Amino acid sequence: MDEPAGAPQHDGGSTSAAAVHVPVLLDRVLALLAPALADRPAIAVDATLGLGGHAAALLAAHPRLTLIGLDRDPVALERSRDRLAAYAARVHLVHAVYDRMPEVLAELGHPGVDGVLFDLGVSSMQLDVADRGFAYSQDAPLDMRMDQTAGRTAEQVVNDYPVPELARVLREFGEERFAMRIAQAIDRERRVAPLRSTAQLADLVRTAIPAATRRAGGHPAKRTFQALRIEVNGELAAVRAAVPAALDALRVGGRVVVLAYHSLEDRIVKQELAARAADTTPVGLPVVLPEHGPQLRLLTRGAESAGDGEIEANPRAASVRLRAAERVRAAS
Repeated sequence: MDEPAGAPQHDGGSTSAAAVHVPVLLDRVLALLAPALADRPAIAVDATLGLGGHAAALLAAHPRLTLIGLDRDPVALERSRDRLAAYAARVHLVHAVYDRMPEVLAELGHPGVDGVLFDLGVSSMQLDVADRGFAYSQDAPLDMRMDQTAGRTAEQVVNDYPVPELARVLREFGEERFAMRIAQAIDRERRVAPLRSTAQLADLVRTAIPAATRRAGGHPAKRTFQALRIEVNGELAAVRAAVPAALDALRVGGRVVVLAYHSLEDRIVKQELAARAADTTPVGLPVVLPEHGPQLRLLTRGAESAGDGEIEANPRAASVRLRAAERVRAAS
C-alpha cells in the first residue's frame, strides 16, 4: 500500500514464506476480536484471506469458531486451503472480492456474524511473485490484477486510457503531484510502441519527475504503481461497498477490525465507523432517542500503528493503520 511496491506486505509470499512473514499486528487483531468470538460457536469472516495467517491464528485460538474466508486471488485461496487443512471442518473458503460479502453470507445461510477482519491491499504473495507485475523493483509484464482470471490489466490502462483520465487515476489514487507530467510522458512513449513491462514504466516515471523530487521520498514510481493497482482492481469502490456491508452483518456484540495501508482506504473506513458511532438524535431533544443512538462503539482511539519492535521484526507493518469497532445496537 503506502510502502514501496518493491517490498512485500501482509503475511507471506509462499508456502515456505508463510512461516517467516508473520501477519501484521497479529496479537492486536486477536485481542480485539476475542471478546466477540471466545467460548461460543461464533462465525467470523476473514474478508481478505491472503495466505491465511490471521485466519489460522483465529481458528487455533477459538475451537468453536467457524471461519468464512474470502479472496479474489485463486492462488491465495489454494495456498490458504493447504495452510488451514487442519481446520477444514470449520472453514468455508470462497473465491470472491470482499464487496460480495452479503451474497456469500446469504448463500452460506449466515445472515449475521460475530467478527469481520479486513487486511486491505495487495498481499505479499502477489508482490513476491515477479510475473504478477505489482513490484517496480522486478521487471515483469504490466498485469497487477489480484485475480488473474478476470478484468483489465495495468498494461491496458496505461496504453488505452486518454491522458486526462490517466492523470486523474494517478492523482486520485496515487496522490501523485506530477500526475499530468507522467500521463503525458506515458502518452509520448505509447505513441511509439505500447508499454509492456514494469521496468519500462518505472524508468519512464523516473525520468518524468523533476530531478529534485527524485532525490527524496522513496522510489519515484511508488505512487504511480499504487494508483494503477487500485484502478485495475477497483479497490476503493470495493472498500466503500464492503465496509458498510460488514457492519450491517455484525450481530450486537460483534466486532470488526480493519487494517489499511494508505490514507485513501483508511479515510473510507474512518468515515464509515465514525458515522455509525455517532448519536443522530435531532438537536434540541433532551434525551437520546434509542433508535438514533450509536450503532457502534469505537475500540481504537483514532488509527493505531505498529510499534517500533514489530516494524523492526516485520517491516510489512510500517504503514499499517488499524481501526476497530463493536456493534452495540441493531440497526433500526
